Amino acid sequence: MSSIKTLAPLPFFIFDFDAYTTIPLASLLFRDHRSPHATMKGKKKEPTNPETVGKQSRSGAHRQKASFSDENQVKINSLVSLVAEIRRLVQSSRHAASSAINTLHVLTNFEIGRRIVEHEQKGATRAEYGAAVLKELSSRLTREFGKGFSRANLEYMRKFFLLWRDRAPAISQIESGKSPFALSWSHYVLFLTIKDADERSFYEVEAIQENWSLAELKRQVASSLYERLALSRKKKDVRRLALQGQTVTRPEDVLKEPYVLEFLGLDEKTGYTESDLEQAIIDRIEQFLLELGKGFLFESRQRRFTFDEDHYFVDLVFYNRLLRCYVLIDLKLDKLTHQDLGQMQMYVNWFDRKVKLPEENPTIGILLCKRKKDAIVELTLPPDANIHAREYKLYLPTKELLRQKLIEWTQKEENHKA
Repeated sequence: MSSIKTLAPLPFFIFDFDAYTTIPLASLLFRDHRSPHATMKGKKKEPTNPETVGKQSRSGAHRQKASFSDENQVKINSLVSLVAEIRRLVQSSRHAASSAINTLHVLTNFEIGRRIVEHEQKGATRAEYGAAVLKELSSRLTREFGKGFSRANLEYMRKFFLLWRDRAPAISQIESGKSPFALSWSHYVLFLTIKDADERSFYEVEAIQENWSLAELKRQVASSLYERLALSRKKKDVRRLALQGQTVTRPEDVLKEPYVLEFLGLDEKTGYTESDLEQAIIDRIEQFLLELGKGFLFESRQRRFTFDEDHYFVDLVFYNRLLRCYVLIDLKLDKLTHQDLGQMQMYVNWFDRKVKLPEENPTIGILLCKRKKDAIVELTLPPDANIHAREYKLYLPTKELLRQKLIEWTQKEENHKA
């Protein structure tokens, strides 16, 4: 009788798609209690109990199944982390590629604008000459390269160079990875529509610092963020807006005049209650936080506290992580009264004494109302009060109106100093 030769492990694998792992084919072929490597030569067959063999077989299969399960789970977990790593790598590379393309696009348009201006300076200075140059240049470039070189776009490039020509020396830093332009060409085209240099500089700084998308930039420009922030600051601080953007170091730095809430979808002509206004804000809390400005975190609505057995409710409670203080907001549909100011003073006092931690700064109170009266605010509150009244609008205000207010406010401040 010939002996049975030892079976060597089979060097084949199959892929288990459910477990995301490879399983040796040999392990699937040998499912009984005997080892596939055992040899029968020279071995004495031992008597076996069928019941015992069955138990051992089931036990071995169970152990083998558990072993595979544990091993598969480890491999699945390692695969999850691998996918996460690759995802971050791909996203990072795509972002870097997109940023590089945006930077190159803006720099190319800047250089095109420079060459147009230099060509005009060599030729006639008449406006007709410049218009003829752009028309012919647009025609030739469009035939050769396609879209992107319309006469209007070439005019944008020319104007772009003229307004940002002070950054021309910084172009040489591109080799070291530092570009003088950190936004997309679409952002800069929007900046070109802003005539005031300080306002234009402010929006560029803010768009870079806050990573504004084009849609968010359009909204901030349309809502006249610059003018609204300027109206809440002293004249000496307005210039700082243009150079540094909105810096938050004092309570006054987070204030605007007015707050624009057009995104709530409420109509001035239809009746709505304070509860409707509050609910609309909660439903669009993300947009409201953007309107409030930098550093705001939402904590609660209708925050209750009890004083002398009476219950009081603060409409909205926020925390500003930059100022490290609570910010309480009360909503008023009617004109502001001295009772409203007194009630807010009580809210602020209670938070300072019962909620604020010793290392945190004093609580700020903001009354958002349709109409405020500066005279009532000045007579009711002491000069150093941390309570402020601000109007809100349910529509985008016109820039002309806000600029006129800014001029009047500037003249009023100068007359007050005199």
